[in-house]
Amino acid sequence: MTDLSKIPVTIITGFLGSGKTTLMRHLMQNPQGKRLAVLVNEFGDVGVDGDILKSCADENCPVENIVELANGCICCTVADDFIPTIEALMALPTRPDHILIETSGLALPKPLLKAFDWPAIRSRITVDGVITVADAEAVGEGRFAPDVAAVDAQRAADTSIDHETPLSEVFEDQLACADIVLLSKADLATPAQMEAARAVIAAESPRQLPVIEMTEGRIDPRLILGLNAAAEDDLAARPSHHDGADDHEHDDFNSIVVTIPEVSDAQFLTDAIIRLAREQKILRVKGYVAITGKPMRMLVQAVGERVRAQYDQPWGDSPRTSRLVVIAEHADIDEPAIRAVLGA
Repeated sequence: MTDLSKIPVTIITGFLGSGKTTLMRHLMQNPQGKRLAVLVNEFGDVGVDGDILKSCADENCPVENIVELANGCICCTVADDFIPTIEALMALPTRPDHILIETSGLALPKPLLKAFDWPAIRSRITVDGVITVADAEAVGEGRFAPDVAAVDAQRAADTSIDHETPLSEVFEDQLACADIVLLSKADLATPAQMEAARAVIAAESPRQLPVIEMTEGRIDPRLILGLNAAAEDDLAARPSHHDGADDHEHDDFNSIVVTIPEVSDAQFLTDAIIRLAREQKILRVKGYVAITGKPMRMLVQAVGERVRAQYDQPWGDSPRTSRLVVIAEHADIDEPAIRAVLGA
């Protein structure tokens, strides 16, 4: 049994735009009588997810219990950022009952799991479980995992072929570390896509994993909290492409922050983001935008050509500044072209 004096931590990982923040909001709103603390890691200089989660703060998870790390990928900044932040959360005047960690969409969970073996925190904290969120429709279409048969054929023909893209490595490592996989946006996937997604996960996972369908982040918290996995003691069962490497580089990805003028037509912005996905291979766009005549800010969340926008709260006394984080693979970042499409 897990030592009950240790604070349990749930790590929520998954690819860009898979629905991690939506799940985090649901857990914060349904804490099962627990006092929560939240650590959210962004990729890029503008924190969007942290701001979203802070808007959900209440007596079960007050604002001071929500910490955002935007200084780089959490798996690359363990000593400088992660360990001190975890120590600060454990030292809060009222000790949290459970800590939720949302990694960036590009993070590898294995280095983070290894950090829980650090002497400074090992005796006081444990990884209750690793939850990997995967977009059911995308995985069902094979966009975030390789075609195993095709890879084997290419290897047989030419062993020098580098068959794995950076995106596939990230996805596979997130599956390899998981205790449970949540297939998000199940309402958008066809039965055939759902079946295909489950087959991909089964093929890429090093062991059999529970796979649960989820829509709008809604799931019974009892299914994913209280797993008592002690994942930090189970590293050998969670293989990584980067096992044996000293660190994990993110040179394969890049992000820019684009400040744009106030937008008079929200549809123009949606069309521009879709155009970026098609022409510039942009993976992810997120941020807040001022729409002419609207007192509320518009939250924009885009994954490829799928764009979601909603008015989340009034600007109030805050400057009506529209800023978007744009993420792509390194070779696909053409900053002048991106700014031109967005009208910056």
